[in-house]
Amino acid sequence: MSAPGAPRSGAQPRVPPLGSNRLIGLAMLAALLLAAWSGSAWQRRLQLAWLDSYQASAPRQVKSMPAVVVAIDEKSLAELGQWPWPRTVMADLIKAINRAGPAAIGIDVLMPEPDRMSPARIALHLPGADADLVKRLSALPSNDAVLARALASAPVVLGIAGLPDAGSRTLHAAPVRVKGGDPGANLRQFGGVMTSLDELDLAAPGHGLLSAPDTEGGVVRSIPLVARVGDTLVPTLGIEMLRVATGVPSVIVLAQGAQVKAVSVADLTVPTSAEGVVWLHFSPRDARRFVSAADVLAGRVPAERLAQKLVLIGATGLGLLDHQATPVGVRMPGIEIHAQLLENLFDQTLLTRPAWAPQAELAALLLPGLLLIWLVPVLSPRLALGAGVLCVALVLGGGYAAYAWSHLLLDAATPGFGLLLLFGALLATSLAEATRRRKALEMEVQAQREHAARVAGELEAAQRIQTGILPRAELLKDEPRIELAASMTPAREVGGDLYDFYMLDDSRLLFLIGDVSGKGLGASMFMAVSKALCKSIGLRGAGSAGSGAMDAAAAAGAMMTQANLEVSRENPEAMFVTAFAGVLDLASGEVAYCNAGHDNPYLLRQGAAEMERLADGDGPPLCVVDDFEYPGARRQLAPGDLLCLITDGVSEAQNAAAELYGGERLRVVLSRCAVDGAGSAALLEAVRVDVAAFTGPVEPADDLTMLVLRWKGPRPD
Repeated sequence: MSAPGAPRSGAQPRVPPLGSNRLIGLAMLAALLLAAWSGSAWQRRLQLAWLDSYQASAPRQVKSMPAVVVAIDEKSLAELGQWPWPRTVMADLIKAINRAGPAAIGIDVLMPEPDRMSPARIALHLPGADADLVKRLSALPSNDAVLARALASAPVVLGIAGLPDAGSRTLHAAPVRVKGGDPGANLRQFGGVMTSLDELDLAAPGHGLLSAPDTEGGVVRSIPLVARVGDTLVPTLGIEMLRVATGVPSVIVLAQGAQVKAVSVADLTVPTSAEGVVWLHFSPRDARRFVSAADVLAGRVPAERLAQKLVLIGATGLGLLDHQATPVGVRMPGIEIHAQLLENLFDQTLLTRPAWAPQAELAALLLPGLLLIWLVPVLSPRLALGAGVLCVALVLGGGYAAYAWSHLLLDAATPGFGLLLLFGALLATSLAEATRRRKALEMEVQAQREHAARVAGELEAAQRIQTGILPRAELLKDEPRIELAASMTPAREVGGDLYDFYMLDDSRLLFLIGDVSGKGLGASMFMAVSKALCKSIGLRGAGSAGSGAMDAAAAAGAMMTQANLEVSRENPEAMFVTAFAGVLDLASGEVAYCNAGHDNPYLLRQGAAEMERLADGDGPPLCVVDDFEYPGARRQLAPGDLLCLITDGVSEAQNAAAELYGGERLRVVLSRCAVDGAGSAALLEAVRVDVAAFTGPVEPADDLTMLVLRWKGPRPD
C-alpha cells in the first residue's frame, strides 16, 4: 500500500556541553584582566616596548626648528682644545651668540668650581715667578667674572642638576605660581641641586632643571615640565627658556587639587599628566639642529641662523658624555632631547597618555575577549582563527590609529597579547572538545554500523524467508491446463504484498493476491500471517463446498468472510489488507472469486485488443468492517484467456517528475501483449520492463506484485 510506515529515528550521540569551554575562557579572561590591572613588571616592560614601537615605526616629522644647538663637538675640541675650556672662551661664545639676537640661551653645562685658568689662580702656580707679575695677574678679573658679565648681559638660562639629597648650594630660581590646588606631592622631587658658582648663578637671568627626564628602562620617553626641589618649584630648562624669551615673571602651574592639569608660560599652555609630565614625540636625529661652537666663535655661522632662536649650548662629543636611548632607536645627547622638547611645544606635537587609558586598555581586552569566548566554541577552526586574528588586529590597529591621528599613547600590546593567549586557550579547548566529540561520534557511528549490519542480516534473512514462503510457478509446470507467472518486488528489503496459489484438488486451483497497509518489516510479518490464515481457510474446505455455479460463488464469498474474521483477530496494530481470491475450475474454465477492496483484475481475451475487468463480487478490505458478509461472483473463461492481477505498486509507480504510471499505460501494454498472443510469463515481464523504463532510477515507493494466469482449456481425453 502507499501509506507510509512509521519513521525510524536513531539515537543521537551524547557530547559534552559547550559551556565548559566558555567557563574556562571566562576564568582565563578574569586572570588576564587582573594581571593587566596589577601593573606587574613584565606588563610594564611590554607596555613601554609597545609605546616605543609607535615612534620607531612612525617618528615625528619635523615641522619647525625653534631651537638651535651650539654643539661642543669634536670639531670644536679639535680647534679650541680639550674640555673644559677657559670660562673666557665660554664668555666669548655667549657674546657671539647674543650678538645674533637669540630669544634665549640655555646652557647645559654645570660649572660648580672656579676656573683654574683664571689669571690669579695661574699666578699661584708659577714657581719662582716675579712678585710684580704675580701682582699684576692677581689684579686682572677672573675668568668667572668675565663669564658672569657675559651671562648678565644676555638672556641666559643656566642649567641646574637635581640631587636626591639636600646639598650646600643655594637655589636661585624665578618664582613658579600655582593656581587651583597644591600639586606639590605629585611632582618629581629632589632633595637639593647642583648649581654653577654663585657668581655665575646669580648673574644668569634664568635657571632650569637639567636632570629631570624619565629614563625608565634606560630610555628617555617623558620629561616633567616642573619639579620640586625641597619646597621650591623649579621649571625644566626648556620651560625656563620660554619664560626668559617672553619676559614674563613666572611660570604658572594649573592644578586641580593635587593633580597638575597644565603648565603655562605667557600665552602658551601645555597640558600635562597629573604629575606635570609630558611625553616627547621624537623625530630622528637631524643635522640641521646643530651648529659647531667653533664655527660660532669663528664667525662662520650667519647671524640669522641664531636670530630669535632658542639657542642651546651643550656637549655632543662622544668622548664627553653618555648619549641617551630614545624610542626611535637612536641615542641622542641630552641637549638634543631639550631641543626636541622645544620643537614639540612649538608644533603642539607632544604625545598624550590620557588618564582613561588604563580603563580603555582593560575594555580592549574584556569586550573582544567576551566575543571570542562566545564565538570560538561554536565556530569551525578556520572561522575561529579568522575571528581571533580580526579581534587582535582591531585592538592593535586601534592603538596605532590613536597614535597616528590623535597623538594618543594607548597600550595595545597588553590586551592584544592577552587576546592571543585567550584565543589559544579557547582554540585548544575547542579542538580538544571537538576531538572528544569526534571520538564519541565515531563510536556512535561504529555502533550504528554494527546495529545496521545486524538489522541488514536480519532483513536479509526475513527476505529469504518471505521469498521462500511465496510459491513458484514451477510448481504447476506439469499441469497442462494452466499457465501461471507471479512475482513480488518489495520497495524495501521485505514487502507487504502477497500472492499465493495451490491446488485444492485435482481440478481446482485457488489463487489470491493481496496488499497489506504500510511497507517494511511490520507489513511483511502481517502479510505472512494473512497468507497463512487464508491458505488454512482454503485448505479446510471453505472454497470447495458445492458444485453448482452459485454454490461456487457463494463459497468464494464465504472464504473471504472467514478470512476477514481470522485476520482481524491477529491484528493488534489495526492494519488492513486488500485481497482478491479466486478458484479456477481447470476442467470447465469457470472462475469463482471475491474481491476485498483490491484492484479489479484484467481479463484479456486471446487475440483481442479489448479487455474487461472483473468488477463484481466486491467488498471492503479485510480488517476494516467486522462480520461483513462478502458476496462471491463467477466468470467463464475461454481457452487461452488470461487473468492479470496487480497491486497498486504498478499503477501508482512514480517517475522523477512525480508522475504516476497509471492504468491507461498499463492497458496499452496488456492490449499489445494480448494481440501478440503473449503467455503469462511474457506478459508479466513486459509490464515489469515498461514500469522500470517509466520510473527510471527513482527508488520505488511501494511493493510491485503481479500474478498472471492463463487457462489453456480442459485436459484432452
